[in-house]
Amino acid sequence: MEEVIVIVGPTCSGKTKLSLLLSERLNAEIISADSRQVFKLLSVGTAKPSADQLEKTKHHFISELNPDSVFNASMFAEKAVLIIKILHSHKKIPIVVGGSGLYIKALIDGISESADTDNELREELLELRQKYGNDYLYNELKKIDKVSSEKMLPQNWKRVMRALEVFRLTGKPIWQHHISQSHFASFNFRQIGLMWDRKILYKNIETRVDSMLKEGLVDEVSSIIKLGYAKDSNSLNTVGYKEIIQYLDGEISIDRAIELIKRNTRRYAKRQMTWFNADKRIKWYDINSEIDLVNLADKIAKEINERKN
Repeated sequence: MEEVIVIVGPTCSGKTKLSLLLSERLNAEIISADSRQVFKLLSVGTAKPSADQLEKTKHHFISELNPDSVFNASMFAEKAVLIIKILHSHKKIPIVVGGSGLYIKALIDGISESADTDNELREELLELRQKYGNDYLYNELKKIDKVSSEKMLPQNWKRVMRALEVFRLTGKPIWQHHISQSHFASFNFRQIGLMWDRKILYKNIETRVDSMLKEGLVDEVSSIIKLGYAKDSNSLNTVGYKEIIQYLDGEISIDRAIELIKRNTRRYAKRQMTWFNADKRIKWYDINSEIDLVNLADKIAKEINERKN
């Protein structure tokens, strides 16, 4: 099977750095599995690769959509599969890199197994069931996914609710995802995880947030809003942007916004590790510095080149 390198880990763990180092050593292109870097204008707050880096190495899913566009794990997985097949046909190695666990899992396992449960959505559906009963949920499913509803009964409310969740999260009925899963079997996904000591990782987060503010995060958010994009756009509902919006609206001070960004980024990193730790297929590497990333890139590139020869 054709190989696909997948680099995962929490935010600020060096995923982008490792992907670029590998691309220098291999005939490769990079596929960004970041749910926010795909949007135009969101650059500073998403830590996109620099213009020089993008020019040096071909990247996919970077600055391709307007901030008010719809993009989800299902769309990413489908498009990424096509890109991977094209790269393989040109004898190139795809390097998938990003911290969006749902996107990674959707690509590797197919969305029907990986559509994450959104706690707010789950609570909303449970409240609707409690208030209106099983038939209500069933009828809601019939409106959006008649095919799946015909295979279920109202009393199978957990299956009905799951089908509703998948549609809400991906924009596609669950039966389509079951069909599409067969596309993923021909790839050999090599998952590489970057593990840092928590204290060092948190220091990296603090440094990055400070750098984002110096690089103009406030101006970036302000300009996006001035262009007419809604403050509650899904693309802006993310750490770094929502706190700055609160500051611009006069709800909190800039110091409080920075404090919240750092805190919420640490919490996000914890959630990322919880997600990735559940996947036992990931091979973890302890990283303590950029030198470790360079050595790891040398090791992986050597292994791949030896297999090819």
